Amino acid sequence: MTTMIRRAALVARLKLPGVEAALTEAATWLAAHGCDPVIEVESARAAGLADRFATVARDAVAADVGAVITFGGDGTLLGTASAIAHSPYDAPLMGINLGRLGFLTEVARADMLRALDALIAGRSSTETRLLIEGRVERFGGIVLRRLALNDVVVSRSALSRMIEIDVDVDDQRICHVKADGVIVASPTGSTAYNLSAGGPIVHPGIDALVFTPIAPHTPTHRPVVLPASARLALRPDMTREADIVVTFDGQFGLPLEARDTVHLARADRVLRLLHVSPRTHFDMLREKLRWGG
Repeated sequence: MTTMIRRAALVARLKLPGVEAALTEAATWLAAHGCDPVIEVESARAAGLADRFATVARDAVAADVGAVITFGGDGTLLGTASAIAHSPYDAPLMGINLGRLGFLTEVARADMLRALDALIAGRSSTETRLLIEGRVERFGGIVLRRLALNDVVVSRSALSRMIEIDVDVDDQRICHVKADGVIVASPTGSTAYNLSAGGPIVHPGIDALVFTPIAPHTPTHRPVVLPASARLALRPDMTREADIVVTFDGQFGLPLEARDTVHLARADRVLRLLHVSPRTHFDMLREKLRWGG
């Protein structure tokens, strides 16, 4: 169980319907119940709350708080997770689902106040999630180092044509893939792009990485589940293509250049997710994937 929360950061995606009202209600409720809300500065400005509550820059959203709460969909939570992962802070994260599917944002809008009450009272649990570290090597130097909660994808940035990628794991050749691209996913991200591309669902309690080709030219190129200790090297063939990009959680992308290598491995740090309900991972899968429906 976690301790009682006396200060919480709030981050919202105001473009979604109902988010402004939910953010305002949550901040007001927290302030009235002994928990100081601090709102990410752009969220506060967009919702007209900058004069009512303390604000914080996105890159410091996890500083000196007991929890970070997002209002939106999984994309909002992923963007906030990235801000936390790339900061020196380590506050746990919880999502209020105001989007559509919501694999990561576990709290429904109707349950928001009950969830906040459980959170500040300490009736919550914390689960750690594996992060993927990606490094782009160019001419012997590292031009990018970034973390991802869900996945790292190498694909074309525009036209839907196949690319070719050499894939090594722990300095051993796996294959030369001809596909629309490749996904390297964490167990958390196994229900995201990986699932849409035909990859397996991996329970978040399993230490693993998943390598999944996207629409491979050869149907025998199947997804592979690897140990979390695996170190992957992806080398796209860019002799005929010039618009290949590596993306992290669909939030950040970098165009690749000739002879670039994308190195992927388990990160040294983890992300913490908060849970305030007894709902299990399989409950979530049955609900979101309509198993048995």
